Amino acid sequence: MAKLILLSLLAIFCFALTSHAATYVVGDTSGWDISTDIDSWATNKTFNVGDVLLFQYSSSHSVSEVNKESFETCNTTNSLTTFSNGNTTVTLSNAGKRYFVCGNKLHCLGGMKLQVNVLEDDKKSATVGAPEAQPQPQATIPKPSSKTNNPSSTATPSSDGFINGGIGSLIIAFLFMVSTMFGLFQI
Repeated sequence: MAKLILLSLLAIFCFALTSHAATYVVGDTSGWDISTDIDSWATNKTFNVGDVLLFQYSSSHSVSEVNKESFETCNTTNSLTTFSNGNTTVTLSNAGKRYFVCGNKLHCLGGMKLQVNVLEDDKKSATVGAPEAQPQPQATIPKPSSKTNNPSSTATPSSDGFINGGIGSLIIAFLFMVSTMFGLFQI
């Protein structure tokens, strides 16, 4: 019985640790769009293993993960993965550089591409909060009035594109603990 309680506490601790992962809405409220200054958006953001990139875009765009050479030339012929569902999440599971481009070469050449440097988990300090928001320069291309493939049920991003998953993890941990107690005491 003591082993089961210890195992339950360990599981709760693991859930609590995962709450430090961040979800970044690429481009903030403008989303993955030709009118968004993606380079400015990524400036001063720190991406860690376990963080998630959320790409929200219309049907005229897509997201392709490519290698460095393809990133520099906007070539999607040999992309590693391609998404076109309008609401793409990419978990940053390994440290290192990752490269993303729009599948439309003209959009990519116009700046619709993102390079992120993913750091190991141990680089992330427990005392560091959300990355600081940087002022966004105004784009010279007018922004579209709406996105056609943007589901209304998605989370509303904060001003700096950072969403903390702490509450959800705590609820899951609580439910796991309650179900374990029901199993232990056969209530």
